[in-house]
Amino acid sequence: MVRQEDHNAILTLNRAAAADLIDLARSVVLLGCDAEVAHIAIDLSSQPEELITRLGPAIDLRTVGPLLPQRDASLSALARGMAYWHERHVFCGRCGAPTVSEQAGHQRRCSNAECGAIFFPRIDPAVIMRVEYGDKVLLARQASWAPGMHSVLAGFVELGERLEDSVRREVKEEVGLDLVDVRYFASQPWPFPASLMLGFVATAADDRIQLNTDELETARWFTREELLNSPENDVLRLSRKDSISRVLIEDWIRRE
Repeated sequence: MVRQEDHNAILTLNRAAAADLIDLARSVVLLGCDAEVAHIAIDLSSQPEELITRLGPAIDLRTVGPLLPQRDASLSALARGMAYWHERHVFCGRCGAPTVSEQAGHQRRCSNAECGAIFFPRIDPAVIMRVEYGDKVLLARQASWAPGMHSVLAGFVELGERLEDSVRREVKEEVGLDLVDVRYFASQPWPFPASLMLGFVATAADDRIQLNTDELETARWFTREELLNSPENDVLRLSRKDSISRVLIEDWIRRE
């Protein structure tokens, strides 16, 4: 991710400046057109770091995303997700032959004429849920997260599963709680690497947590006062502000 430090915006290159780089790109994708200007993303991640840093400071999208304007953040998310998809579909999953990019980077086709399979970008649906009980909310953490980081529960949707059933299953598996109510809240694309987060609010039947230590390091109930006074340090810090997890938490805090 390349950013102009003075403007909190992605660094864009005009056609002349980008012409030489296109031939070096792992993939080239049309992101869209705005006022008759075409915006494309070129993936240079396979090139030497020296080439990238000559263009400007390289910063991961996870870090810079919260600082970007909405439009730039959306374009960056699309660019990253498409680059990830192209990188992992170089070969046909049916016959193993190389694939080629088509439709301005929005599909890949098997180069084997006898196969000819066409592949399109896919997303992985995941549920993320705020679980409440009385005047408390459930937050948990995984051992791999940054020290003190806590978030609401989340997990991927399985084949043949309704979203509401995914919520109930994940909560039961991770903390042993049954739910009496599951309500849709909002969604968020999450290109790390290619997920769609589907947010829900749920009410637990009781507050007796049975922690699954294979899934989580800790999980416990928090009060509004605790979260309002979060020190944001290695003891307790909330999820990043541009995440739907944080939106779910802050929405609960506001609901006295």
